[in-house]
Amino acid sequence: MNYLVGAFKPPCNIFISFADGRSRKQVPLKKENGKTVMVALFQSQESIVGEVVIEPVHRKKVEHNGVKIELLGQIELYFDRGNFYDFTSLVRELDIPGELYERKTYPFEFSTVEMPYESYNGVNVRLRYILKVTISRNYVGNIVEYQEFVVRNYTPPPSINNIIKWLLLLLVLQYNYKYSLFEHVSQAELGSFLYCPSQADDPMEVGIEDCLHIEFEYSKSKYHLKDVIIGKIYFLLVRIKLKNMDLEIRRRESTGSGPNTYVETETLAKFELMDGAPVRGESIPIRLFLSPYELTPTYQNINNKFSVKYYLNLVLVDEEDRRYFKQQEITMYRLLETS
Repeated sequence: MNYLVGAFKPPCNIFISFADGRSRKQVPLKKENGKTVMVALFQSQESIVGEVVIEPVHRKKVEHNGVKIELLGQIELYFDRGNFYDFTSLVRELDIPGELYERKTYPFEFSTVEMPYESYNGVNVRLRYILKVTISRNYVGNIVEYQEFVVRNYTPPPSINNIIKWLLLLLVLQYNYKYSLFEHVSQAELGSFLYCPSQADDPMEVGIEDCLHIEFEYSKSKYHLKDVIIGKIYFLLVRIKLKNMDLEIRRRESTGSGPNTYVETETLAKFELMDGAPVRGESIPIRLFLSPYELTPTYQNINNKFSVKYYLNLVLVDEEDRRYFKQQEITMYRLLETS
């Protein structure tokens, strides 16, 4: 039985290492099995230098048709699992066809590699960079070994970073039978309502009554991953009884295109702004630190495969547990850490 098990093991071991592996920064990477490992961190335009060691098991002869190493940048969509889309592919031949009897070391170098996209593990998509060593053989399967690494690209602070400021109006349409509360509308959308009561017999609109006027202000619209969201909320008019108000950070991941588009929204953080009823003229400060949360930069149409966007979502709840929402898109970017 042990002989049969050993027959399916590869006749050699392959080890891949980076030349500056001991000094290079390591970052955590979550594998498919749920385990987290530490891997080397690179950025675009860096050279990737290292060596491949091939060691035959028990000094057995290994015949091969050549040895090569590839640097691959790949995107995998989970609804098409197993099919990788290569956007970067570089190859170096390490050895010509021959035989291996003992441990052999092959140096390799990929100079100034263009790695335009960051590594990303999402809900429905994965973008990864790997080194792939292949020992080609004739009558039996090739021997393959992988070494994954992470790429992060940095962006300088934007030259223009406008503040976010808008007015939220919550309205009630008065009917001859009942009041009906509508979803909030912005000042530009005033008059375009999303819901109308179907229970009322021949409802007749007799007027519009303002319920809530709130002014929101955020200090900027673009944030780096360790930034702080600073803002204020002003209550200009309060005629309904609010119970609480929360601010959420949401990530929206879009993959595929056309009928095969999949959208996943995650709530990454929830911050309580208010507990209790506000009064007219009250002001609530906002200070939300982003560093505790696992954020990525905003990704826009990466290789025509996926996008990742971030939103600030304001949630208001009244005493009857009716919820009202206001979303504002923000831009996230990665700032070079100076540590």
